Formats: sequence, C-alpha cells, structure tokens
Amino acid sequence: MKKENTPAFHKLCRLAGQAVGRFRMIADGDRILVGLSGGKDSITLLHVLYAMQKRAPIRFELFPAVFDPGFPGFGLELLQKYAEEQHWDLHILKTDVAAALDPEKTNAPCVLCSRIRRGKLANLAQELQCNKLALGHHLDDLLISFLMSAARGQGLTTMGPNVRSKSVPSLRIIRPMALAEESLIREAASELGPYPDAGKCMYHNELADGDRIYFREMLETMAERIPHIRSQLLYSLGKVETDYLLDTRFLTED
Repeated sequence: MKKENTPAFHKLCRLAGQAVGRFRMIADGDRILVGLSGGKDSITLLHVLYAMQKRAPIRFELFPAVFDPGFPGFGLELLQKYAEEQHWDLHILKTDVAAALDPEKTNAPCVLCSRIRRGKLANLAQELQCNKLALGHHLDDLLISFLMSAARGQGLTTMGPNVRSKSVPSLRIIRPMALAEESLIREAASELGPYPDAGKCMYHNELADGDRIYFREMLETMAERIPHIRSQLLYSLGKVETDYLLDTRFLTED
C-alpha cells in the first residue's frame, strides 16, 4: 500500500490541504524552503508537501534544509541517509552552536539556538530565491504557544499559519499542519515506516521543566475534562471578538 493511501497519512494530507487553502499558504510558482529538524513532525510535513505537489493544480518547488547545531548525538548522518533513500536533495546548514553556549550563563539555550536557526534558514531562503519557509508546527504547538503567551503577558497570539518573516520581509513563514493534532501526525509517521528521529538536543534534560512542557501537560489535563478542547480552542482562535477584549484600540462607543 502506498503511503498516500494509508488512513492517518491520507487524513493528514486532507487537513494540510484545508489549511493551505484557508490561509492561502501556497501559490503558483512558489519556491518553498522546508525546515527539517529531524523529528517526526518536519519529516512527515515534507512527505505531505511532496504528496501535495503531485496532485496540486499549481506548480511549486520544494527545497528541504536541515540546521545542524553541532550537538553530540544530533543524528545528521541518519537524516542524510533517510533523505537519500527518499530522493530528497537535502541542504545542510552547519553551525557549532554548542561551542557558543555556556549552560551556566545561558538561561534559555533553546531561545538562542532557535534564533540562530531561523537566521540561517532565512539566509538560505534568500540564496535559493525561496519566498516561503515551511515549518512542521502542528495544532498542539499553536495551542500551547497561545496558552504560554496569554499566561506570560505577551498578548493573545500564537504561531501564525502564514506570517511575514520579521528578519526577511519578502519571506513568508507557513505552517501547513496547523489544523492537525500531534496524535494524528504521530500515527501518520508510523505509517510512513521507520524514520531517523534525529535532531537530538544536548540540553533536553535541562529543559524538561520548561514552559512548553508545562503547558503541554496542562493541555492534556484540560482535554480530560473537555475531550474536544483542541478543536474548541482552534475555533476560538479563528473567532476573535475584539469588542469584548481589553485592547483600547478596539474600543467603540456607538
């Protein structure tokens, strides 16, 4: 059975197609850089985009790229081998982030590493004349980011499905799996067969008690009381009632 016909992967492709259409992520002639972290999310995303490329009535090009931070055990060789097996032309960005980080002085190594990674990917997008950067964030990521931002006083915001890059205005960042729950992606990844599961981080243990883990567990706790919490939050994120919030920019008196 081809992977496009397996149940979870088929459903994931359908949801990705809905997201792409709803948020106008991909247009004819797009050149899309696809960020690979080495884990199930980004690898599954690339499979979805290639499947979509075969069936779409428009033409767009895909350029897979991985950022190698130089961490021990990152697994770049495994990812390279997997890319060769899939006939993906993988672009590799190498930076010795580990040498630049001092865990005793750096309170948030993931933040710094993320900034470096985004900058490198944005530069590569310019070099390859890509106008889109596709990332593997899913619905759970968006909801957790929303809860984190609201709780930390950063506003009612999350990872937008189609937003302009702050560093490169000509580049749009898209998230085709924005409507898909992580559980579905995990199931689809298992249908695709063994994947390298690369992208290991040397700071994983130190970050285990971070905000993202905390709010991920909170989302699971909320789901025990409200089984459809993810779809309910998704609906709410798309239905902003500005008159009933406290932002004075939307204050009306009529």
